[in-house]
Amino acid sequence: MVDKRANVPVGRLAPYFADLHVHIGRTRDGQPVKISGSRNLTFRRIAEEASERKGIELIGVIDCHSPAVQKEILECLHAGEMEETPGGGIRYRNTTLLLGAEMEVREEGGGPFHLLGYLPTLQAMQEWTEWMMPRVANIRLSSQRIRVSARELQAELIARGGLLIPAHVFTPHRGLLGCSADRLADRLDPGGIAAVELGLSADSDMAGRLSELDRYPFLTNSDAHSPGMIGRECNELSLMTPSFAEFAKALKGEDGRRILANYGLHPELGKYHETSCAACRRTVPETEGEIAACPYCGSARLTRGVSGRIAQLADRERPAHPKGRPPYRPQVPLSFFPGIGQAKRERLFAEVGTEMDVLHRIAPEAISAVTGEKIAELIVRAREGQLAFTSGSGGSYGRIRQS
Repeated sequence: MVDKRANVPVGRLAPYFADLHVHIGRTRDGQPVKISGSRNLTFRRIAEEASERKGIELIGVIDCHSPAVQKEILECLHAGEMEETPGGGIRYRNTTLLLGAEMEVREEGGGPFHLLGYLPTLQAMQEWTEWMMPRVANIRLSSQRIRVSARELQAELIARGGLLIPAHVFTPHRGLLGCSADRLADRLDPGGIAAVELGLSADSDMAGRLSELDRYPFLTNSDAHSPGMIGRECNELSLMTPSFAEFAKALKGEDGRRILANYGLHPELGKYHETSCAACRRTVPETEGEIAACPYCGSARLTRGVSGRIAQLADRERPAHPKGRPPYRPQVPLSFFPGIGQAKRERLFAEVGTEMDVLHRIAPEAISAVTGEKIAELIVRAREGQLAFTSGSGGSYGRIRQS
């Protein structure tokens, strides 16, 4: 028996790309799920994009708690377009979809923060929906505020065989360490955290300055709100086959399963890397202490950047990593390269390979046949970590600085 993906014999460990945080904008019949998500980001479209264009073989679909999404999943299963996978997940061609939900918690003394929960089967997710329903205002929508403590939610999820991961943990909006608490242990049982999602504006070295995080694997996920953003951050996992059970083993480092690499957006490209002023929209220089007002206009409407927040929380001057921590490889998605628009991306996918192939595997000569030598050279320089960036802040992405 052979894995259709790349002629990999079943029963052997192989590398798989995984993006574990993708939202659903609408259902196939137009019902809203993630209000800020693209209208064409449906469950089936996520599967197609991941399998055919992105080269993502394990994808976590957040918002599967919505009954309307579950109805669409059942339709795909009954039509034979997809099938439930032994070990957990839904298989579509070369990709397995993991069923997840994002929930918002707010506790005394801090701002609201998001938690990701993953469950092995559609039945388990349907049961999770029943538990959530009386505790949220609208079970149909994404990222709903849930009227329980984080620890209660965590215990309920784990009791059902689920995995809990704090989402985009350092971001000033809805990150547990970004806006709610100074330690994960202030909100959650430390032993029940499966991994930590770094978010678009942080990397492993930044997070490595917090000793509390040494015990946890790091994940780099896209938090995609549109099809094009799928895979802008991803992970490379060593698995027997892409499934929930294998993913859980990889997070624990069991039986040879492990995280091989984190492919994260270069932190300077993230929306909240630097502190910014909402009034004059200028980037504010970082300081060791709190910044009371914008040095340019005097406004107190400041959004603390991830780099500054980590500096506040750090108990180390320099990053330290436990044995086995995988490398963090800064990734620049195709959409960030000047001169690569939608039409050129589609040509690359049709003539060269998936986005993961183009970013990490394909020879520059093959890429330049579509993009030209200048863009191909930028892609190679991105692989080698040789690009310079203008940092993102205040909700605006950073950009490549061209010499």
